Amino acid sequence: MSRIWDLKTQARLWIFGGFAIGLGAAFLWLQSSRAWEQHLARSQMAGVLLYQALQGDAPAPAGLQIQALSLQSDVANDHPRGQRPEVPGGGFVTEISILGETGRALGLGSGFGPGMGASTGTVLRLMIVSDRLRYGVADLQTAPRQTAAQQLGAVTRLLARHCSDPLVFAQYGDRGWRQVEGASYWGCQAAPTDLRLLAVILAAVGLAIVLSQSGETSARFGAFARLLRQPRVLGGPDSYSAPGPAELQEIVAAVNDHLAGARAQIEKRATVLSAVSHDLGTPATRLRLRAALIQDQTLRRKLEADIDSMTGMIESVLTYTRSELSLEVPRQISLTALVEALVADYQDLDKPVSYVRMQPEVVQGAQSLFSARAGQGALPDARRVLVTARPILLQRALTNLVDNALKYGRRAVVRLEASAERAVITVEDEGSELTVAEIQEVLAPFQRGANSSAIDGFGLGLTIVATVAEQHGGTLRFDQGSQGLRASLDIQRH
Repeated sequence: MSRIWDLKTQARLWIFGGFAIGLGAAFLWLQSSRAWEQHLARSQMAGVLLYQALQGDAPAPAGLQIQALSLQSDVANDHPRGQRPEVPGGGFVTEISILGETGRALGLGSGFGPGMGASTGTVLRLMIVSDRLRYGVADLQTAPRQTAAQQLGAVTRLLARHCSDPLVFAQYGDRGWRQVEGASYWGCQAAPTDLRLLAVILAAVGLAIVLSQSGETSARFGAFARLLRQPRVLGGPDSYSAPGPAELQEIVAAVNDHLAGARAQIEKRATVLSAVSHDLGTPATRLRLRAALIQDQTLRRKLEADIDSMTGMIESVLTYTRSELSLEVPRQISLTALVEALVADYQDLDKPVSYVRMQPEVVQGAQSLFSARAGQGALPDARRVLVTARPILLQRALTNLVDNALKYGRRAVVRLEASAERAVITVEDEGSELTVAEIQEVLAPFQRGANSSAIDGFGLGLTIVATVAEQHGGTLRFDQGSQGLRASLDIQRH
């Protein structure tokens, strides 16, 4: 069983984890930046020493090889001054000229311009060949009073910054062209592993984990709140459960205890009412027997009517209480068949109740090989509405709606409409004297309409319908129809 952490502990763990990931990302970034700076500084120093070697004043530094181009090579070493060597294979060529004299840099440029050889300083010509990119001279990091050696160091630093394995050719003054091998300084293999992208990814992943965990925790509280707002539909659990921190578990436990207490209170009320109904049955029977002995027929009929009213009211209260208890086991039924059977029963009793059938669903077909017109067809039995419901309770609710329409509106027209998630049964009367506002008041227990003196009932019919609708994940609403008042029983399909 996994341990359930409270919000305070989770917040501390997230802060510690985010801080650790941030430190790791910063460490990788700093280490990679330091390694790259050392690599570029080493390449820059190699360029400074290379200039002295090209002058002939010092040997080539370790890791650099200066090789003169022989006559047998594809590249001649006796080109006229200002003419570059021929390099096979093509590629991108970057030409750089460094003008300088003793200890002083006279200029840095690209290409071999005319008259450059007439300068008072010695010219160092560089030709950098790469099959990947052309180096931007504007990217060279130079200072106003740099020496020629420092300028060459800036060039080698630029080479080390990019992974392109270039070929470097150099010509100092009137000397022949020479090839400089410096892969250990500016080659791809010499470059350190760049972990800065990994550091950014690590920091982003750590931030995403922290944000997702905090968002998931808050989402669990929101999901449980939405679950509480939903009506308790058929087949739902008797108690709630929701994964999450310890505080959420305490809230869930408190809600379950509240529901259990409310359910026990309703059951206790139903038990008391059942006991009262049973206990009143015997005195009511004795009263009925004694009333039969009364010689005065008028008095006897009044007493029997009072006894019937008393027992009917008790049975009506018990019916309402049983609907709240939801003792019936839900099962899948055909709502279409239930409505049609109910209407047929009323029609057998010669009651003015009619049923408006749903139109069959028409499916548009594709064009056939022998006809350019698209065909149409109706789905067989496609309008049969299947729902998971308590059929006895649902039938009682529909019966109350139809009886209410007959009492107040003389006629009842029943319709059934359905979508993928909802099913709506409407019962419309004809010329009811009640308005929508008045019928909303009748929904309260023991409330009756204006003509209650002329009809039977105890004011619990619509209350039972509203309770059954809530148990089926729906509602009971009223609006004004084309003929009279229309009641809509909206339930949820499963």
